[in-house]
Formats: sequence, C-alpha cells, structure tokens
Amino acid sequence: METIKLIQNNKIVKNTIIVFLGTVLLTISAKIKIPFYPVPMTMQTFVVIFLGMCLGYKLGLATVTFYLFEGIIGIPVFSNSPEKGVGIVYFTGPTMGYLLGFIIAVYVAGKFSYDKNYLLNFIKIFCSVLPIYVLGLVWLGFLIGWDKPIFELGAKPFLIAESFKIFLLIIISTRVDFFKKFI
Repeated sequence: METIKLIQNNKIVKNTIIVFLGTVLLTISAKIKIPFYPVPMTMQTFVVIFLGMCLGYKLGLATVTFYLFEGIIGIPVFSNSPEKGVGIVYFTGPTMGYLLGFIIAVYVAGKFSYDKNYLLNFIKIFCSVLPIYVLGLVWLGFLIGWDKPIFELGAKPFLIAESFKIFLLIIISTRVDFFKKFI
C-alpha cells in the first residue's frame, strides 16, 4: 500500500513540475517577439499546440489553464504585460478570445495522435489552431463592434506567421514520440 502511495505522490510531483515548466515555456514564448511583417510574431500558439501534442490533453489543459490563471492573478506572463496592464484587466482586453482559444486548442491538439502522415498531421494541427482565431475574432467583434473590419484586424496580420508555425509543427509532429520520452 505504501508503494502505491509513493508512486502516486511521485506522479503528482512529476506532473506538477511538468505543468510549471510548461507555463514557463509559454511565458517565454509570449515575451520573445520575432520581427515579422506586418506585426511581430510570438511563438505562443506554437507552444500551445506543441504542449498539447507532447503532453496530451490532460496535462496540456492543466498547463494552459494554470498559465491563464497566473496571468489573471497579475503575474505578467502574457505577451504585452506588464506594458499594457496585468491581471484581469489585461485578460479581458482585446486578446481574451485568443487566450481562451488556447484552452480548446491545447485540448484538441492533445486528443489527436500524430504519425508520419504530413497531410493528416496538417489537418489535425490546423483544426487545433482554428479555435484560437475563431474565439479571438468573436471576442474582438463583441469588444470593438461588428461594424469594424474584424478579420483584417484580428487574423489577417498573423496569417503568414501562423503558417510558418504550422509548418514547423507539421515537421515536429512526425517526431512527437521523441519528445514524449522526456515526459
């Protein structure tokens, strides 16, 4: 009986460390901006999908949820915080829909299995990224008004960068088992 408790405790400690390291990776990916036209690119969406692919939907969901919780309580983990605010004020701003989309995206990415088929992996990754932009655009529409050019403001500037990240994820997707060995 003690052995079972020890194994369970070790698993809890291991999973807690994985979730914490995942939030650190997400924070780093949000803070590093790569010069890109017309807007700078962060690797946040890449890391969200990568975490889902490697950690699975349960740990991936725990990681992204904890990351969002950190941001909501005021830890400056989000892309433009603390420059443009922290906590719930920043969270409920223009990026809230995208941030909530991370939850669905990591879940979807974590539910899929990945193999050597690039086309199928592309479809799975595309379906994983899609909720980020759908929720982001819906929230943006509610926030600034549907009479504004929502797609041009909230998605179009990111399409080239997102295509690049999807391409990288497709390459990595054929080697997900390699990354899972370390978890």
